Amino acid sequence: MAYMGSGDSNCGAGARPHAYDPYQQPELFRGVLTRRMIAFLVDLLVLSVPVILAVIFIAVFGLVTLGLGWALFWLVSPASVIWAIVYYGATIGGPSSATIGMRVMDLELRTWYGAPGYFVLGAVHAVCFWISVSVLSPLVLLIGLFNGRRRLLHDFVLGTVVINTSVRSQLVEPART
Repeated sequence: MAYMGSGDSNCGAGARPHAYDPYQQPELFRGVLTRRMIAFLVDLLVLSVPVILAVIFIAVFGLVTLGLGWALFWLVSPASVIWAIVYYGATIGGPSSATIGMRVMDLELRTWYGAPGYFVLGAVHAVCFWISVSVLSPLVLLIGLFNGRRRLLHDFVLGTVVINTSVRSQLVEPART
């Protein structure tokens, strides 16, 4: 699975080669950008449901307490950020190295040398993604069109790659037997 032929290789003296070669294994990256966009929408839905429920609870609580409970609305923004970071960290750091949306779309996040994700990587990946989307808006997706691994800006910064889960498992299974 090692690949050392492209200009975006992180190989130096003693460094590990890239684990996933887009030229020898193009099926790992087929349709990844489209599926990442759909996975993002699924994750956005998963993230927003608890926030919406919290807002409804605070609104009702405010009615019951004659307006005093509405003072809790200031907690919604920081709690939403913490919830998103914990969600991405826990799901990417979990056994499948994928958020719920990524699992639905048959994707997983790996490091450039093939290791699975971990909590801090997932949390930082989310923060870098939201910052890059905030600054570059939809232009962040254009970067993925011009490299073989379909990596986005935050993937380059963090040294990650998103691949098709079922294809990777098919490639790994014969090696175990």
